[in-house]
Amino acid sequence: MLIKLGTRSSPLALKQVEEIKKRMEKVNFEVIEIATKGDKDKTTPLHEFEGSDFFTHEIERALIKGRIDAALHSAKDLETELPEELTLAAVTASIDPFDSLVSVGGVTLDKLPSGSRVGTSSQSRKDAIKRFRPDLIVKDIRGNVDERIKKLDKGEYEAIIVANAALIRLGLESRVSQVLPFSVVKSHPLQGKLAVQVRKKREDLIKLFEVIDGS
Repeated sequence: MLIKLGTRSSPLALKQVEEIKKRMEKVNFEVIEIATKGDKDKTTPLHEFEGSDFFTHEIERALIKGRIDAALHSAKDLETELPEELTLAAVTASIDPFDSLVSVGGVTLDKLPSGSRVGTSSQSRKDAIKRFRPDLIVKDIRGNVDERIKKLDKGEYEAIIVANAALIRLGLESRVSQVLPFSVVKSHPLQGKLAVQVRKKREDLIKLFEVIDGS
């Protein structure tokens, strides 16, 4: 069976595809890369779109129209209400639920100089950092993980907050300055999990993907 699997085209999204392929080695996948609104718009603060289909809409449309058979998402990118034609065939167990600090010189959050610029795209992360270190300047940052780290290295920020699972999947664990405990930043409940979406009528695919369901 050939399954057309839709995904975003970022390096992280493609690493996530490889993760699914390794778990389902007997299945033949054709990977279809699809750019979403969230990939094209790299300026609007993400907190304005939390709970929306900002990173899923175009992929879900392709799935509903039958151009792809299944869609792979970072689970936390899913909108609050899924389209009625679609269902989740599987949600994997998280490879890591924590957020990490990536900073200049490997400095931890409590040791960052006062006034340091910390980049994050999440409102909950912003609020958490402001509670823990009100003397820091928390700024929006957009782009994929590689692009965010490049902005840090260019001096636009002194530190950024990134999902530790993303750094693990990209092989960038060496960039972690500090894994942040939940007492400082409580991450998204779906962080580190992957979600496979299919059309409700595809009972064969729902059954097929059961093998990776860790929910």
